[in-house]
Amino acid sequence: MADAHPPSGTGPLAKREARLAWGLLMPTITAVAIVVVLPLLAIFWISVKPVSLADLRAPEAVVREDIRGNLEVAGDEAQIRYRLRNSSQDRAILAVSFSDVIPEGVVVQSVDERCTIDERRLQCDLGDWDAGYRETLSIPVIVEQTYLDNGLRPQDSAALVEGQSSSVLTNGDFTLDNFARIFSGEEFVEVLLVTLFYTVFGTIGALLVGLFAALLLNKSFKGQGILRGLYLFPYVAPVIAVAFAWLILFDPFSGSVNALLVQMGLTQEAINFFGERPLALIMVTIFEIWRYFPLSFLFILARMQSIDADMYEAADMDGASPFQQFWYLSVPQLLGILSVLFLLRFIWTFNKFDDIFLLTGGNAGTRTLTVNVYEQAFAISNIGAGAAVAVVIFGCLLTFSIFFLKYISREEGL
Repeated sequence: MADAHPPSGTGPLAKREARLAWGLLMPTITAVAIVVVLPLLAIFWISVKPVSLADLRAPEAVVREDIRGNLEVAGDEAQIRYRLRNSSQDRAILAVSFSDVIPEGVVVQSVDERCTIDERRLQCDLGDWDAGYRETLSIPVIVEQTYLDNGLRPQDSAALVEGQSSSVLTNGDFTLDNFARIFSGEEFVEVLLVTLFYTVFGTIGALLVGLFAALLLNKSFKGQGILRGLYLFPYVAPVIAVAFAWLILFDPFSGSVNALLVQMGLTQEAINFFGERPLALIMVTIFEIWRYFPLSFLFILARMQSIDADMYEAADMDGASPFQQFWYLSVPQLLGILSVLFLLRFIWTFNKFDDIFLLTGGNAGTRTLTVNVYEQAFAISNIGAGAAVAVVIFGCLLTFSIFFLKYISREEGL
């Protein structure tokens, strides 16, 4: 006899629950789309647009108005002058028009052929303005006593200007010059190698130091809480404070480290730690390790303390040395958390900007891809090239994440 009940998950109740679940998830999905997806799509869009920092400001039709003439008595002649210009030097403004109200007591003698006047309202259709367009429009007038008495001037009523211009961000102009620019020459290869060195050694170093710190605090002893708090200091301290502290300590002229090295006879002259190749790159990598090992330390310590102590007691009774206990018992249990930490720390370090920028500004061979984004977009005002570098960063991280999750994590059983 056939089963009268519908398959699990296809009944009315299941469908109602699915709709409810999607309804509850929709605010989260929308927030993620707004915060993550839309900016990411915008970066991809800008990366293929010939846009500079100046292009973010739309062209503006500028009108300056004044009156010229010696106005002392009724009947004096003057000119109302409109100085017109296109604020952009490379984009046109289409269908420009402006309107203005002529002050009471001013009699217009004639107007430009592009203008009309109805009672006291002046209306001008000026057509299309090329990039950098400039013109002065003069209207001859005669003033009456009313104008001299009321004290109003033409510039007291601002001219209303209208026009249309295409935005480089929304028009149909696309280019691959941004990518050609960043990939041309050996500069990109150097920046990529610096980024990989900083990321790989910074990530591995932070994990190893965090693992060593976790091993030290895995046993209970007096003062353990104080030492744990000191371990967390590099991570919780403001980055700008610790960065400048390092700069002061390693300053080649007044730094304590250089003074100590000279006094100990280890060097004959001061060392410019953050200003010489390749020492500057090594120093910023050490700073990265020092600053972010506490995060690895916390996760590793929490995982180590969850391992059953009976395993270590049994291994100790079997005569296993501390190193053997660590290698054969602790390491297999820590592979999962180490893999997750490596993935997260690699992504975060690859995207790191503030540490290097504060320490060296990207000089002395420390320019990474993120620093290159800043330099392209703001230092030389090429927003499109900066977005192209950001797309390259996204591609590198996406490739690494897919490789890591497909091969590395599978081998470790994650």
